[in-house]
Amino acid sequence: MKRRVLIAKALSHEPPILFLDEPTAGVDVTLRKGMWDIVRKLRETGVTIILTTHYIEEAEEMADRIGVIRQGELILVEDKAQLMHSLGKKELTLELKKPLQTLPASLIDTGLKLSPNGKRLLYVYRTQENEQHIADLIHEVHQAGIVYTDLHTRQSSLEDIFVDLVKEPQ
Repeated sequence: MKRRVLIAKALSHEPPILFLDEPTAGVDVTLRKGMWDIVRKLRETGVTIILTTHYIEEAEEMADRIGVIRQGELILVEDKAQLMHSLGKKELTLELKKPLQTLPASLIDTGLKLSPNGKRLLYVYRTQENEQHIADLIHEVHQAGIVYTDLHTRQSSLEDIFVDLVKEPQ
C-alpha cells in the first residue's frame, strides 16, 4: 500500500518526467502488474519515465532506452532495440538424429560445437551477422552427412547482455 500511495502522490502533479526508483521491489505480483499498467498508460500520454530497477525483465519489457551502471559509473545509454541488435547473440541448436562422437573434420573451423552427449550441434553468433552465413552453415552440416530432426534459435535476453556488460574484465 505504501508503494501505491507514493506513486499516487507522484502522479497527482501530472509530471512531464517521472522518476521511479525500484517501484516494484517487495510488492506482490498483482500489484506489480497493476503498477506496470499505469506506467504504460503514462508513457502513452507522453510522460517521460526514468526507472531504476534490478528486475531486468521489467526493463526489457518497459523501456525504450537502456542505461547500464557498473560500479557507480554510467557505461552505456542506448535505444533498447539497437542495444539488443548490436550486443545480442543468437544460439542455433540442431537436434541430431544420431549422436556424434566427434565433429566431422569439414566442420571443425565453422564455430559449431558438439554437445557433451553428442546429440546436439550448437552455434552462437551475433545478431547482426549475415543470415546467409547461417544458411551456408546448415548446408555444410548437410554436406557432412549429418541429419538433424529439429532446429531452433534462442535470442539473448537483455539480462544476458547486461551480465556481459557489468562483469569484471578478465
